[in-house]
Amino acid sequence: MSYIETTVDGHILDIRINRPDKLNALSPEMYTDLALALGRLDCEADLRVGLIHAEGKHFSSGIELDRWAPIFARGGGFPRPEAGIDLFALSGPRCRKPLVMAVQGYCFTWAVEEMLTTDVRVASEDARFAMLEVKRGIYPCGGATLRLPAQMGWANAQRYLLTGEQWSAAEAHRTGLIQQVVAVGEQYRAARVISESIAAAAPLGVVAILKSSRLAMTQGEIEAATKVFDDMPTVMASEDASEGVRSFLERRSAVFKGS
Repeated sequence: MSYIETTVDGHILDIRINRPDKLNALSPEMYTDLALALGRLDCEADLRVGLIHAEGKHFSSGIELDRWAPIFARGGGFPRPEAGIDLFALSGPRCRKPLVMAVQGYCFTWAVEEMLTTDVRVASEDARFAMLEVKRGIYPCGGATLRLPAQMGWANAQRYLLTGEQWSAAEAHRTGLIQQVVAVGEQYRAARVISESIAAAAPLGVVAILKSSRLAMTQGEIEAATKVFDDMPTVMASEDASEGVRSFLERRSAVFKGS
């Protein structure tokens, strides 16, 4: 039985984590299915954005540590399937398309690390975040040590990484980890609105924005600046670019095809 359910609605790949009886604790099989979902999003041309959310009161209480411990002990990292994309962006290429994430209740360990690889995040006001690894005798290995300081601020991140303490949705919003805090039960609806807005934008432009932004984040602004125009000829030659000009002249919303 898979606890990761995917459905397509328009240009959105809806990715639902559905194991609420175990507080959506991440198993190795769930990791594989999530990786395959991201691989599908990346390769199917008609899919423009992924929306990740979870069923139940909590997004996730963390990982099934007893099952992951032997894997971690071998030092092999996360076993990414051949057709999948590592949801922690530690091995292989990243998904080229944007990811929106909606969280509620517990959003612990791997859930925070997955969130750090997404592009827009919405949380319910009852959301609680934590990197609990130091309370379990280990340390985070899904990217939190790489990305939480950059996205939250060094001292803010170290406070929670080094203590295992929880932080609130309000604190996550204050430090920029979360873009919108909503009433409990409204997180999916709000994230869906954002996903639809992204899906309506020019797909080639969206992918180019992520590519340039990620290059600046990983290799620096100077390196990214040398490549700003690399994709512009292809984008300007597209049907979508022509549609953008026509819609401007005709004073209407553009309808993009991704070509």
